[in-house]
Amino acid sequence: MPAGSVAQNIDRKSAWKAIGIGGLIAGTLDLTQACILFGWDIPKVIAGGVLGPGAVHGGVGVYLLGVVLHFFIACSAAAIYFAASRRLYFLVEHPLVCGLFFGAAVEEVMNLAVLPLSALHARGPYELRDLIQGLLAHMVVVGLPIAFSVRRFGGAVEV
Repeated sequence: MPAGSVAQNIDRKSAWKAIGIGGLIAGTLDLTQACILFGWDIPKVIAGGVLGPGAVHGGVGVYLLGVVLHFFIACSAAAIYFAASRRLYFLVEHPLVCGLFFGAAVEEVMNLAVLPLSALHARGPYELRDLIQGLLAHMVVVGLPIAFSVRRFGGAVEV
């Protein structure tokens, strides 16, 4: 086996591990805090982003779809951070600061792009308290786990 393919295989494994662990931790923390704050039917609201407002009256299938979509989004965020960290190595060197900023960016993308474009067409105006709470929550429960997972499991970054 050529030496390049071994290094490539190790890099691929570290990528999957960093993305998977970061996405699972961030997704679990975020979903738990959302359920605590807004109720345990929040996965139905998430599914409503694809199915429309009627999803909140759905059953177990709709609930599971919401959970799957939530973890897909969390793992997608982790994949974006991982991919960016391959070129912007300060993302790995400074996970605390970069993770906090990344969590804030995830919150803003959700509020300004994903939710308005979803089948729910969620748009403000939002209460300032809710905006601050969402921003701080995503900085801590989404940004930090992803950043520290990429640092811990992401493998070497070529400088």
